[in-house]
Amino acid sequence: MSLYEVLVRPLVTEKSTRLQEGGWYTFQVEEAATRSQVKAAVEKAFTVHVERVNIAWVHGRKKRMGRREVMVRPWKKAQVKLRAGEKLQIVEGM
Repeated sequence: MSLYEVLVRPLVTEKSTRLQEGGWYTFQVEEAATRSQVKAAVEKAFTVHVERVNIAWVHGRKKRMGRREVMVRPWKKAQVKLRAGEKLQIVEGM
């Protein structure tokens, strides 16, 4: 898996925006991605230094589409802690 395939998208929520003040950034990542792959991908894509990576699975849930209920697939998210004083510009502009 290429390093650029590991990161799917940045997650911008109220909680992740609060965590950015402490240097934590949240991304949706590929299901097969490991901590070391996420660390390497963030460091290469944004030229920053990653101190820590936390990974969690977000459970699938039921979603209504008209009269039908559709199951949303579970997905993986990663929270990345950057070295003090570093920021990601791509997330700051949103």
